[in-house]
Amino acid sequence: MTHTEITVLNYTVNADVYARYGADFDAEAVNDEILRIVNAEAPAGVTVERNGKVLAEDHAIATARGFDWAGLLKRIDLDTILAEHGK
Repeated sequence: MTHTEITVLNYTVNADVYARYGADFDAEAVNDEILRIVNAEAPAGVTVERNGKVLAEDHAIATARGFDWAGLLKRIDLDTILAEHGK
């Protein structure tokens, strides 16, 4: 089975976001949770790797290219994730 790279998705939380909250978080756990959600919501046959690469199986290439990745990231409840992963 062939996997085609579609794009690179910047799903990780930037340090300035953490600074706005003024608290200490387990950044790795936060990013892992976001990645888990992204992969759960991604179209069938599409996987987002830890490095952000979006890979699609042959049958899912067109779907992956047309998928609203930015919209998916906007729908993630970052406040809840941060609340669950504070130090």
